[in-house]
Amino acid sequence: MKILDRYLIKNFLITYVFVAFVIVLIICMIDYTEKVDDFLDKKAPLNEIIIDYYFNLIPYWINYISPLMVFIATVFFTSRIAARTEIIAMLSSGISFGRMLLPYMVGATVLGFLTFIQVGWILPKANKVRNSFEKTYVKQEFYFSGHNVHITIAPDVYAYLESYNTMTKTGNKFTMETIKGNVLLQKFYADKIVWQPKKGKWTLQNYQVRTLDSLGEKLRAGAEIDTTINLSPKDFESDYNLFETFTLPELNAYIDLLKSRGADGLEVYLIEKYIRFTQPFAILILTAIGVIVSARKSRRGVGWQIALGFMLAFIYILFFLLSKGVAEAGTINTLFAVWLPNIVFSCIGLILYKTLPR
Repeated sequence: MKILDRYLIKNFLITYVFVAFVIVLIICMIDYTEKVDDFLDKKAPLNEIIIDYYFNLIPYWINYISPLMVFIATVFFTSRIAARTEIIAMLSSGISFGRMLLPYMVGATVLGFLTFIQVGWILPKANKVRNSFEKTYVKQEFYFSGHNVHITIAPDVYAYLESYNTMTKTGNKFTMETIKGNVLLQKFYADKIVWQPKKGKWTLQNYQVRTLDSLGEKLRAGAEIDTTINLSPKDFESDYNLFETFTLPELNAYIDLLKSRGADGLEVYLIEKYIRFTQPFAILILTAIGVIVSARKSRRGVGWQIALGFMLAFIYILFFLLSKGVAEAGTINTLFAVWLPNIVFSCIGLILYKTLPR
């Protein structure tokens, strides 16, 4: 059985690499035709286009559609050996269908493990370079245009800025209030708030601190003071695909920061975190379904089975996108919404395994 296992694993992985190469090549060609005008208008250097952008775009797309590519590769390879009656020969020799499925699952486990390492630690670093390139040569230059900005920087602590300049890292008319229930405990006011990169602190100019307690009100004022606030210049920079640039530990830390602030927009980062854990399982589930639906020798030929594989894969992606949209809207639990496609397709896989004749 070791020879057969090696044969199935090797050809399964080779087929996956071939499918990934073809699909990603097509995606890169389409992407280039859409962005070539931007590259020319902003005079993007050729070496940056190739190395900074496309060398980092390729692993992004390989990861993004890896469940689809694994499923297509499984159906493509399995339907071919089924058409050559190789699967019939295997089953006739006394090998159970579950045992024949084992090498596929080993190959899928390898791909799932590599995918988890990639999305957790490797791909975010590539995304930083790619996103930086896009912000420079594809997207419009970012300027923070918000006025009368309200930010929750900690539970019961609220900050306000009339305006903020991203170039000078300076905010105007800064207010920070500590409110417990409906009671104002402290109010911090400054004409200007300036970021000091060497100190890692904010300098507040022409400030006043008003503290209220049971004994009355205390007022303190001064020309300038350095202070640490749960706020940084990054909070005012472009957040274009920011969630893609965090490694798994960084993503967890950022989620904790948003929770400590009680800030909105937490769902996007939770979804990103949960997706990184669901992808390896999606690869396993779709591999099993791919083998089940394509292991029979069909009278309609290999083309029909490949088309069926495409259809099921796109149904999975559609289902995944719908559940992701529901999770972003916050109408159902985020963790449940992200795992729902895997749960549903696991049930479909079990039903197919029990009902389809082989």
